[in-house]
Amino acid sequence: MDIAAPSVNGNANGHANGHPAPLEVLAPPRQGLPLVVASPHSGAHYPPQFVAASRLDPMALRRSEDSFVDEIFGAAPVLGAPLLRALFPRAYVDPNREPYELDPAMFQDALPGYANTRSPRVAAGLGTIARVVATGREIYRDKLRIAEALERIHAHYQPYHGALRRLIGETREAFGCCMLVDAHSMPSVGGPMDADAGRARVDVILGDVHGASCAAAVTDTAERCLRDLGYAVTRNNPYSGGFTTQNYGRPRRGVHALQIELNRALYMDEETMARKDDLIGRLKRDMHAVLAAVGAIDRRLLLAA
Repeated sequence: MDIAAPSVNGNANGHANGHPAPLEVLAPPRQGLPLVVASPHSGAHYPPQFVAASRLDPMALRRSEDSFVDEIFGAAPVLGAPLLRALFPRAYVDPNREPYELDPAMFQDALPGYANTRSPRVAAGLGTIARVVATGREIYRDKLRIAEALERIHAHYQPYHGALRRLIGETREAFGCCMLVDAHSMPSVGGPMDADAGRARVDVILGDVHGASCAAAVTDTAERCLRDLGYAVTRNNPYSGGFTTQNYGRPRRGVHALQIELNRALYMDEETMARKDDLIGRLKRDMHAVLAAVGAIDRRLLLAA
């Protein structure tokens, strides 16, 4: 299944009120695998008012995208698994954070008492409403109103996680267990705010929160398949799994979450953000194989975790 590549000014399927939809679920006619695939950071529908409020040009804003990841994992529905993709960009609101990881220095008015203002992600400028893009450049000209942040969370973050919870719940009810693959991409070299700043990265990093978010069989199967396909793979360094993996991965309850980070140099020009069609074609075929291998794991290993 081919999914159209994102663009800054692309249109999403609309709500009844005419606003762009925050997400899309690409579902198979019938779900045949205990598998859900999510792409939280490949969205590229930038609200005009957000672009206008930014000190950065659209290309600089796009540096935070996991470009084309929803397409690369687009085989999920063909295999019998739903694919959830955010249509909004992570620079606008990041669904791979707690719902209210907010930096008080970004806002004109006081934050609600339930906001988490002290997380390492907030300190780095990469909370639920990011202060900087992935390269460390400041996004906004002026401070925001807290009402703007809460509206973004209400209109985009919450529907995304509502859909993800529903997909996980339906899968677990149908199969007794669920495997969630949270799909991402990463720069080929560690950025200025990363633990591996300036160092070249391997092809794929698998994050299972150091074994806490899924049964060993899930990570082992993904790694074995990737290595057989010729990829250099490591686990949990520097990415062990974000909010999605940590929050939903509950192996003892039959929910297994694995984060997959793909090196962007495998399939795109990182400077121009141009896709390399031949390389994307190969990566799509290979991720098809990885998802198929994960989907074929003996369910007894998932129920016994």
